[in-house]
Amino acid sequence: MTAAVRPKETAPPAAGGVLECSGLTRRFGPRTAVDDVSLSVAPGETYGLLGPNGAGKTTTIRMVCGLLRAETGTVKVAGQPIGPAAGAVKRLVGYVPQDVALYPDLTVRENLRFFGRLYRMPRRELDRRVTEVLELIDLGSRARDRVDSLSGGMRRRLNIGAALVHSPTLLVLDEPTVGVDPQSRHAILESVSRFGEEGMAVLYTTHYMEEAERVCDRVGIIDRGRLVAEGTTRELVALVAGRDRVRLTAGGDLKAYAEACLRLPRVEAADVTGEHGEMVETVVKDGRSLLPELLDLAHQCQVPVRSVEIVEPDLETVFLHLTGTALRE
Repeated sequence: MTAAVRPKETAPPAAGGVLECSGLTRRFGPRTAVDDVSLSVAPGETYGLLGPNGAGKTTTIRMVCGLLRAETGTVKVAGQPIGPAAGAVKRLVGYVPQDVALYPDLTVRENLRFFGRLYRMPRRELDRRVTEVLELIDLGSRARDRVDSLSGGMRRRLNIGAALVHSPTLLVLDEPTVGVDPQSRHAILESVSRFGEEGMAVLYTTHYMEEAERVCDRVGIIDRGRLVAEGTTRELVALVAGRDRVRLTAGGDLKAYAEACLRLPRVEAADVTGEHGEMVETVVKDGRSLLPELLDLAHQCQVPVRSVEIVEPDLETVFLHLTGTALRE
């Protein structure tokens, strides 16, 4: 099942978008990593590309940044085509990769100056911009410290700062909070929120629902290389109006139980989830009235239920409804 939703609050511009992608496709051998993806990001907008690892998020943004050539489709930044040879257009983009790309034996300030010099920024402008970025990423007090003395969260923030120093028009962040502590994650998300408020276009990939809900003006859900839905959080949740996500923690053969759930008339999706595969999540119409049937079916399948939770519609419900599987790392 696929769906496309255009937001009412911020419609993507036809010609004035900072980023415009049309029909992007990329294959690696027999595998299609990105399949006909189109999206746009307006000035001041934070667009979240939400999907599990392996869904095609990183391949998409590598094409957006001109690091990988699309087999079909086009990418334009500020109205100009971008690709591996488009050096001038690449200067409009700031790219924050998943892996921290810094020089550990240089200080925080030296790293920022180094990345600014790659863009041939004039010395006076670079000094001013480095000071601004240090404040943005809240590392002014650590400016003289070597990177190898920083915590993982601080390195992540500096990684973002390195992409900001040349004042890009488009900032692309590829899962910037992976592996950081809660405090650092909060600081990173606060910074991302400010970037949009200051007029920068931001493309943000993540597999964390709560991050997309918190910082993104619009969200595109990508699964198996295809963009299956797009819109504001409110619009996406409206796709599953009247449906609940019922989560049962149980033992036994949960895969067989999930398959049996799919045969019930009002069950639209079911999947085994949890860190250790100890839960079955279903998307159903009116979860409370259907709960007795789900519990009776669990008894028939010899699946002892330990707990039940009924969750009101959210982005997780949308993803499960559209793809038939829960969002996993």
